[in-house]
Amino acid sequence: MKLLLTSGGVTNPTIRDALVEMLGKPIEEATALCIPTAMYGHPWSGPGVRAWQFISGRSENPMVDLGWRSMGVLELTALPSIDEERWVPLVRETDVLLAAGGDVLYLCHWMRESGLADLIPSLSDTVWVGLSAGSMVMTPEVGEDFIQWRPPSGDLRTLGVVDFSICPHLVPDGGPGNTMAEAEQWAAGISGPAYVLDDQTAITVVDGVVEVVSEGQWTLLSS
Repeated sequence: MKLLLTSGGVTNPTIRDALVEMLGKPIEEATALCIPTAMYGHPWSGPGVRAWQFISGRSENPMVDLGWRSMGVLELTALPSIDEERWVPLVRETDVLLAAGGDVLYLCHWMRESGLADLIPSLSDTVWVGLSAGSMVMTPEVGEDFIQWRPPSGDLRTLGVVDFSICPHLVPDGGPGNTMAEAEQWAAGISGPAYVLDDQTAITVVDGVVEVVSEGQWTLLSS
């Protein structure tokens, strides 16, 4: 799977160009499924208006509204209750999976419970576009600062598809988000390398090669 790990979505031409390069074709020719699941587990999002805004492309984070050839919804909490034959072929034939932000451990739990996590290694041509928690879920750990919901298993590990962690929403002091001082404090509790990204920055991972694409601010913190 190819990864486009964003803090705020496809927020500028540089990130959009990276997405098109990963797709190998224009966005207008690509099919997508959006995954709102992470929103339900986060106290600031939850079910209701924000989930509808994401699915309908009316959120503040450009993802669903980029002009895809087709768009569908993949709700992970529903998948365990239906036969795999009804959703696995759909995922395999879709070009892009768009994962909303929200609660990262809630998303991780349902990726495992639904079977999507097990499917990921076989989706070599699929592009995963993550927004905040939708990006962090691919890392090995998120740190205590980003934990709101805790899975019944007590397992706080995320998927570990990449070997670095992410602190999204870097902002100047006083802004709504995470300051560099807060990010550095968070990184002190992370066991491996950690990227701090503002909402104009993303990370691409293709065939194991990691690159930062940005029109904003970012840094790499090593523990």
